Amino acid sequence: MNESAEATARLHPDVQEIPLPHIGTDESGKGDYFGPMVVAAVFFDSVTGPKLVAADVRDSKLLSDRRCRELAARIREICRGKYEEVEITPKRYNELYESFRRERKNLNHLLAWGHARAIESLLERFPCNHAVADQFGDERYIRSRLMEKGKHLQLIQVPKGERYPAVAAASILARDRFVSRMERFSREYGFELPKGASESVVVAGRRVVKEKGEEELRIVAKIHHKTTHKIIEKK
Repeated sequence: MNESAEATARLHPDVQEIPLPHIGTDESGKGDYFGPMVVAAVFFDSVTGPKLVAADVRDSKLLSDRRCRELAARIREICRGKYEEVEITPKRYNELYESFRRERKNLNHLLAWGHARAIESLLERFPCNHAVADQFGDERYIRSRLMEKGKHLQLIQVPKGERYPAVAAASILARDRFVSRMERFSREYGFELPKGASESVVVAGRRVVKEKGEEELRIVAKIHHKTTHKIIEKK
């Protein structure tokens, strides 16, 4: 067992060992009304693995935005050229979601599309036979979206996939990219666009509509969310 695998086994004795090298993927922004959805992938090998474990990468949901940003910078340094971030802007997200719906497909298919793009981009540069992702649906969702280089990949999807350092590192990159985009949107609009889907999101959405019109929501938000109905409901 290699050094990084030993460290993972000590922290999470219930995880299975995945041969090196492998790719870990995760996404951020899926449940947030405003902002993009970001999928990140990290190439985890004998060089990057021990360094990522030593950096104490963990599920981004357990980290503050500030700590997430610090770790993201460290991961990008450790994995220079060995990571991929796929940012699906709200406008593109809405187009893809509507396209998938016309094909009688759901959000899981859109998620799979993003994961597959991130994996394929890394495979273009680094041959690899294994990948691990947090489970969000049937494994066939991602596999069906993989192209030629990913057809023979052994894909492992498990609940709480962030227990694996490669997935944890990917979750941090995805979250940091999402938060950075949200901060940029807030600066552009001149007021805060909150994360999540709380009442404060509804208030901010109504301000977007008041100042820019309903169509602006397609540029800054995932309009299939129920939050859209709350924002534009007629009083």
